[in-house]
Amino acid sequence: MAGRILLLVLFMNAAFLIVNAVPETCPADLGGKCGEDGEWEGEFFPGVPKIKYEGPSSKNPLSYKWYNAEEVILGKKMKDWLRFSVAFWHTFRGTGADPFGAPTKAWPWEDGTNSIAMAKRRMRANFEFLNKLGVDRWCFHDRDIAPDGKTLKETNSNLDEVVALAKELQGDKIRPLWGTAQLFMHPRYMHGAATSSELGVYAYAAAQVKKAMEVTHYLGGENYVFWGGREGYQTLLNTDMERELDHMAKFLEAAAAYKKKIGFNGTLLIEPKPQEPTKHQYDWDAATTLNFLHKYGLLGEFKLNIECNHATLSGHSCHHDLETARINGMLGNIDANTGDPQVGWDTDQFLTDVGEATMVMLSVIRNGGLAPGGFNFDAKLRRESKDVEDLFIAHISGMDTLARGLRNAAKLIEDGSLAELVRKRYSSFDTELGAQIEAGKADFEMLEKKAMEWGEPKVASAKQR
Repeated sequence: MAGRILLLVLFMNAAFLIVNAVPETCPADLGGKCGEDGEWEGEFFPGVPKIKYEGPSSKNPLSYKWYNAEEVILGKKMKDWLRFSVAFWHTFRGTGADPFGAPTKAWPWEDGTNSIAMAKRRMRANFEFLNKLGVDRWCFHDRDIAPDGKTLKETNSNLDEVVALAKELQGDKIRPLWGTAQLFMHPRYMHGAATSSELGVYAYAAAQVKKAMEVTHYLGGENYVFWGGREGYQTLLNTDMERELDHMAKFLEAAAAYKKKIGFNGTLLIEPKPQEPTKHQYDWDAATTLNFLHKYGLLGEFKLNIECNHATLSGHSCHHDLETARINGMLGNIDANTGDPQVGWDTDQFLTDVGEATMVMLSVIRNGGLAPGGFNFDAKLRRESKDVEDLFIAHISGMDTLARGLRNAAKLIEDGSLAELVRKRYSSFDTELGAQIEAGKADFEMLEKKAMEWGEPKVASAKQR
């Protein structure tokens, strides 16, 4: 009898394991139906309507309070000022994992694999999300949308298969704001990609960028981004910094040449970041990156993609790095996110500070907009957010914050008092001598003569200015 009971228990355990080892074929909405190929034919977000503008008085969390896409502000529609984009990696590959904890999220459509079939399902979910959110741009890393194969050839084939579906699902309206190659996650890139000490890695990275640029072009992408998360060093004791910087410049030079060869008219963007995961990253901030581009004669080939959280990690405000890029004619795109002032790493939170958003939008307006760039939400749900509706609520909050910032910035510009305050502060230069200084025609002898004539300068207070 004991033997029969033991046999029965073993049988039941085996049956349980078999049943649970089979992934659900249509998990997005179990109340719906499956196609003949086992793929879900219904909605991925069945409880979420198309998000609409309802105004500031609305209490509906699935509505826009401040973002009214067709509303005209300063002669341009809000959607054209903001050009919103959804980041595929955070939205559809984010798991909630952190260095201290396992994943907390598993979206209903996930089957636990990184197969081609699963990649296609995620892509379908992506486009349903975009359509319901009312956003017509998205951003991607190559390895986020398609899995690695056993060889580079097989990997490229996987990417082609998923990209073909994305092209079909995009239609005529949706396109990538930008694409990029993921040159930081795979162990081969532990020493960097364009700055790796291994020639084979440098060549592999070039091949990966070549393919990623091709598919971005094929999908109608408007920009292509370089983020060098591993392009830097842990210690200078074993690093030839000059040689690595030279290699990185040659890599970017080759990328710019290939862009022209394939007829890709998108803007090439470099995204500065000071550190993490590398101890010291070569494109530390906007100013450092501009100096690098100037030294290597690449200013005409690239612009900057400023990420707000990266700016604060480098010790600046987002507004500072935006202005640094803007006044040099190099502001191309913004990764819209923020960090936590109490946390010293890249937390990629959705921007919800209206004051900061207002400063950001002042830069954007002064820049004449961002096109062909835009605002990409390089931001993720917090570890504790597990509901699919949270994906919408988070993006809505980010979009409404920037829309409100746009409205505030427009009011400041239309009012004119801020501009007048700045003008008055520098009004002492609105003189003949001031004009000579700004034209480079005032030498030290001339200035010394004036200083002797005027005596001790009277400096106005901040309030007076």
